[in-house]
Amino acid sequence: MKQLLIYESPFVLNREQHKRVRVKAGDLGYAFARDLNSAPITAVEFAPASRDYPIVFAGEGDNVTMPAVLTGLTSDSNLYVEADGQWAEGHYIPAFFRRYPFVTGEKGEGADDFNVCIDAPALTEEDTGIRLFEDSGENSTLLEHAVTFLADYQREVERTQALMKQIVQSGLLEAKTVRVEREGGESQTISGFSVVDEERLQKLNGKALAQLAKTGALGFIYVHLLSLANVQRLAMRADVIRAR
Repeated sequence: MKQLLIYESPFVLNREQHKRVRVKAGDLGYAFARDLNSAPITAVEFAPASRDYPIVFAGEGDNVTMPAVLTGLTSDSNLYVEADGQWAEGHYIPAFFRRYPFVTGEKGEGADDFNVCIDAPALTEEDTGIRLFEDSGENSTLLEHAVTFLADYQREVERTQALMKQIVQSGLLEAKTVRVEREGGESQTISGFSVVDEERLQKLNGKALAQLAKTGALGFIYVHLLSLANVQRLAMRADVIRAR
């Protein structure tokens, strides 16, 4: 789930050194995500993501980290990246992927204190490319939008991490292996993640439930549980793709 998995050669942007740098014009697509069967999401993404994907919690035991959506049935397959590199039409695209080719680099401690990095394969020397810096050295419109997006994303990550800490401490999570039935009797298993145990949730006392509700964590837990029904949708999509 490391964020640099989708970046080949990221580097920190410098307005002096990279004054003439340009990004390839047009839609870069999502071919870079073709081999990833999951993606981390933030709390603000739960509602739109739950309509399309199962939402789980990456890791097991003491290693549970961020919430994530499952996008494939095998470790190297994303069922939502089409043959042409575009994301499947009508399906939610996680912000983790929408940031590309930009990503944050460590700088300070605050969500707004970071270096802006970009992936080298997204750049071009062609005049048709979109500049990142104006002649004056100021950020171009493209880069300004990217900086805003990255800052918003970082703030949501911090908020989500706080909620995750509360959920983990509540003792509700259990490691899970899901068996998915496919057409023709074939089956596949997905593991390496955790889910909320509904029996443990029902046994929580009023004070613990109230605290989860106060921070909004309880609402996210219910969205997560409802989204697990989408596991079978992954199998259905895999069967449709195989039949093409």
